[in-house]
Amino acid sequence: MRLLGRRPRPPADAVAKLDRDERVVSWASTPEGVAVVATPLGVWLPGPAGAERIAWHLVDKAIWRDGTLTLVAATDAGDGVLIEQPPRSVRLSVPHDLPRTVRARVERSIAFTRYHRLPSGGGVRVVGRRVPGSDGLTWQLVFDTGVDSSDPDVRAVATGLVEHARAEVGL
Repeated sequence: MRLLGRRPRPPADAVAKLDRDERVVSWASTPEGVAVVATPLGVWLPGPAGAERIAWHLVDKAIWRDGTLTLVAATDAGDGVLIEQPPRSVRLSVPHDLPRTVRARVERSIAFTRYHRLPSGGGVRVVGRRVPGSDGLTWQLVFDTGVDSSDPDVRAVATGLVEHARAEVGL
């Protein structure tokens, strides 16, 4: 018999992959019985090579629609430049509170975000994120597809936008 208010536990194999001091905040099941796990450090998604943790500060977008959780993660190309990866979707047969947890964690990680058009065309999103284990904000740049983020003029403008954002939030 299940006690009132007690949530089901995630499968042991899902917990076994976590780091020593990592704990489960929420989890869900796929139709194949694979667990998708959220922790204070990120969300663990199933993948071809096994489960992979995507850190909250690298989740650029999260969408919950029609029983499917879709995440757009980014990789850090260096110097705070993020490159969005193709969306990753996972169907959840028993979502529990995972979609709500993912949304809350992603939103909580974002302290500042603003999109700017660039003089040379395209644009850049300046994002200040809270990163677990780091004090203050980590500043990130997400350039539109086709913008040459290595162009010195583009980088100078983007650096100025980050400095302006830092001043605006008082950091």
